[in-house]
Amino acid sequence: MTAGSITAAGDFAGTTATATTPPTATRGKGPHLFTPGIAKASATWTTALEVPAGSTSTGLVVLNDTLYSAFYSDLSGAPPKGLKKIGSGWGNFITVEESLWQKAPGSTVTAGALYGLKGGSGDLYRWVKGHREVASGFASVKTMALISETQTYDTFLANTRGGALYTIRIPRTSPMKPIVKQVRTSTWQKFESLVAEKCGTQSTLLTAIDKDTGTAFLYAVGHANGTATVIKGLGQVPGTFKDPVYFLSTAEGQPPLFGE
Repeated sequence: MTAGSITAAGDFAGTTATATTPPTATRGKGPHLFTPGIAKASATWTTALEVPAGSTSTGLVVLNDTLYSAFYSDLSGAPPKGLKKIGSGWGNFITVEESLWQKAPGSTVTAGALYGLKGGSGDLYRWVKGHREVASGFASVKTMALISETQTYDTFLANTRGGALYTIRIPRTSPMKPIVKQVRTSTWQKFESLVAEKCGTQSTLLTAIDKDTGTAFLYAVGHANGTATVIKGLGQVPGTFKDPVYFLSTAEGQPPLFGE
């Protein structure tokens, strides 16, 4: 899995961790994208291969108070990077993510949503086709990562400042009513960023990042089932992890996440 990041200088970067024993990692650096210091949060970035050659990477990013759709590309004749404004008022959001479930590659049967967790108030927002809903009660959440995208619900894995670990399942029905289950009671408070990727058919490979110490740890998380969830620590990921913003960096066409 690749934990993408935006550096303090505004560069795109990433660390690809492999679940060997102990874990191995390779850090890569992409182009300079943003003014230093203005990136606040980012959703998953997806890379698509282009014809006849090259690739384009896209993702949602909060710069200062504004949410943008951003991209960079090495496709010959195409703009190397760009931003499209989505909306303002995002300066206090600590997490932003976009889910997409698709029945099969190329299928028009899809489901998805845009999510944002607001710091301070702990309000969790969801937008579906421009319709906004909000659920309160998440002020203790430190960070969260998307682990499931299905036709009927999305699920996030979240840690709290008190150290607990939870799943937050959000059914696609309206009104929005998240279902919270405790996974662990303690020891998870040190992580400022969680980055999750699908592992196998129904599990999750998780990189948990402690930016205070610049360390990251890799976990294999079984299909989430409350406190019965199996979590195996795979060890510390080599490298230094102090970039301001972390997110999943993945390839286009990957199957939907199904960790819960």
